[in-house]
Amino acid sequence: MKWNTWFTVTLPLLLLMLSCGTQSTVIDLPPARSMLITGKGPGQDAAINPYAGTNSIAVVRNIGAFPFSVRVQDKEGNYEEFQVMPGEKRKVLLGKDNELYLDNYLETKAKVSFRKSAEK
Repeated sequence: MKWNTWFTVTLPLLLLMLSCGTQSTVIDLPPARSMLITGKGPGQDAAINPYAGTNSIAVVRNIGAFPFSVRVQDKEGNYEEFQVMPGEKRKVLLGKDNELYLDNYLETKAKVSFRKSAEK
């Protein structure tokens, strides 16, 4: 097989495989808001977690100009909070019943995707 034929066939397949691995949602965060991103239920979440009901990992990237906080909260109201600076990416473990919030003071943007967790 010639080099450019191989390249023409293989590269698009590789890009397709990479894009199918995770789906990202870009979220505009208006100023002074606390937004429930996932955990409320189908049709109500700002980002779809395909692994809802099981442990998963939320990958949150700050694609805006200002920092924001990621908050993971359980049904009893206990929570952990992490700050995400502009350009930073944070991986957060979500339990099967956790809610994911993004809290901010200034207008910014986030990109959120989900992965399956190895933890049971």
